[in-house]
Amino acid sequence: MSEGRTLQIEQTNTIAEGVVELVLVDRSGAKLNEWSAGAHIDLVLPSGLVRQYSLCGDPSDLRSYRIAVLKEPNGRGGSTEIHANLHVGMPILTRGPRNHFELVEADDYILIAGGIGVTPIMVMALELVRRRKPWVLHYGGRTIRSMAYLNELRALSGEFTHFVPQDECGLLNLDLIFSQATQETAVYCCGPEALLTAVLARADRLSSADLLHIERFSAPAAEPTSIGENAAFEVELQRSGITLIVPPSKSLLDVIKEFTPDVMYACEEGYCGSCEATVLEGIPDHRDSFLSKSEKERGKTMMLCVGRSLTPKLVLDL
Repeated sequence: MSEGRTLQIEQTNTIAEGVVELVLVDRSGAKLNEWSAGAHIDLVLPSGLVRQYSLCGDPSDLRSYRIAVLKEPNGRGGSTEIHANLHVGMPILTRGPRNHFELVEADDYILIAGGIGVTPIMVMALELVRRRKPWVLHYGGRTIRSMAYLNELRALSGEFTHFVPQDECGLLNLDLIFSQATQETAVYCCGPEALLTAVLARADRLSSADLLHIERFSAPAAEPTSIGENAAFEVELQRSGITLIVPPSKSLLDVIKEFTPDVMYACEEGYCGSCEATVLEGIPDHRDSFLSKSEKERGKTMMLCVGRSLTPKLVLDL
């Protein structure tokens, strides 16, 4: 849970075709919360929609946050609202930062970005330059005009950054990219689901599955299979001291929100990790695409938005 922090939009910049950058600051001039490469914040939009965006500025600059938003006319409404209604001087409620996409230690790194997925990847490249670690970035987009932060990436280290606009060069050559991985190469990828699916299909080419890290900004094409049915169950929120009934027709998140409206969530589709909760008792029915297979088997946490229960009762640390 989080009360959030109201920031102010200091700048809006069009940085690529269909992409607007927002620069957020504290109105009093106070420092913002620390963050690291791969972190994101939630925006609570004027409509009430909650959307999650990767931070794409410099983690050493705690005066401002930068995010970049691609307008998606066929999306769920958040990007359209941001492009149409948010303007300089407007206050905006934020939550976080949080990081589910952290840089692990490795000998070298392959960074793969698709479209607006470049936002967390760009910060990783900056961090790897600072750490003096070997890295290479492969960045694909529909056209060169649609690809954000080209100049910033060229300035970091042009020889290690490969730009692949699809209309000129076709798709990223993932077979060639993965052939360049060593036994200790960590691969980071963020982008549309088709790219993530193609990258995951090549995971066996790495020495360990733990070296592949992906971040989604949309639900996977094929939803994870549920073990159980949509049966009613009890959920005890231990810290709040209440026990609730979750009927078959409602999600666990919806029931919890009725009693604790400040519970954190964003995508409501099980891919972003915002609503992750610790499980103290019971066996969760995982229906998310965020937790790994081993994490689901351990059953120590679950996603409130899509998860249910395989036992008559769950006890959560909420």
